[in-house]
Amino acid sequence: MYKIAKEKLSELFALIAEKRELYLPVNVNGQANFAAWSEDAETALDTLKTVKSPKDAFFPQSENLYTCVRDGKKIKVEPEALKEQDFVVFGMKACDVRGVEVLDKVFLADPVDSFYAARREHGTIVALACSEPEETCFCKAFGIDAAEPAGDVSVWFVGETLFWKANTDKGEALTEAVKSLLEEAGGEDAECVEKEKASIRAIVDKLPYSDLSLEGWNGDALKEKFDSPLWEELYKPCLACGTCTFVCPTCQCYDIKDYDTGHGVQRYRCWDSCMYSDFTMMAHGNNRTSQMQRFRQRFMHKLVYFPANNEGMYSCVGCGRCVEKCPSALNIVKVIKSFQKQGGNRE
Repeated sequence: MYKIAKEKLSELFALIAEKRELYLPVNVNGQANFAAWSEDAETALDTLKTVKSPKDAFFPQSENLYTCVRDGKKIKVEPEALKEQDFVVFGMKACDVRGVEVLDKVFLADPVDSFYAARREHGTIVALACSEPEETCFCKAFGIDAAEPAGDVSVWFVGETLFWKANTDKGEALTEAVKSLLEEAGGEDAECVEKEKASIRAIVDKLPYSDLSLEGWNGDALKEKFDSPLWEELYKPCLACGTCTFVCPTCQCYDIKDYDTGHGVQRYRCWDSCMYSDFTMMAHGNNRTSQMQRFRQRFMHKLVYFPANNEGMYSCVGCGRCVEKCPSALNIVKVIKSFQKQGGNRE
């Protein structure tokens, strides 16, 4: 384990950025989101969770796939180059790291998404423990330890010191690259980190949603949950705004669109939402014709469909962003508690 004084972090970031792109939480117009680091950026590592998750680093909100260029009667297809530059995402929390693991199940399964795979190959995650988890957090319900984030490198703030531990080959490589700024941590330092972990876990245990029960939610609950009349009550306040899907670390729905550049066509993909009425629109229309069906789809996928196809892994990480951002106070916690309270089977 290593350590570095908090006052030297700007030097650390500059050293990382010499040979790698660096992304970390940055304040822009009063909101913290992951963005490229620069010397004049207002870093926000003390932010518990950014507005959007850092999944954008591996699965961008919008990315070009290829361009078709017309030259007289000929059309030339120019594929977009895959990511080749190494980069570091610094400050991801344990829930967001698990979110990337969920995306891995989707985009690295056959057929492998080459754009995502290239970013995962060149990206290194420095995961930061949550010093003060908030009442909207419920990562513990999904077996995530906020005190021990599972990145390529794990880091902890204790007072004015950042402690650093490499976990993977990528983490070791990054550690070697910045070793000139790091100091060896001693036994007393290790004890300080263990006390910090215990403090974080004590806070998590007191949070209102930490004891959220997932009993009855798994890959075997398809018919029982799908046919429940509770959905008809739960969906009604939903505005179909898609906010929950755009702040979520695990939502992976996207659309493919073409843009006329005037001298060709640029094909790109961008995030989409299962909450929208035109999502998966086909020639005959949409296969989910009501907002209730679309609302149900979101939560069934996270709590039933995904674990059914991924060895029990849920497609929710308990980050609490949907709890905070939904304008109608609808979120996955409310859905789970409603079924828990009423059994999901009302007369």
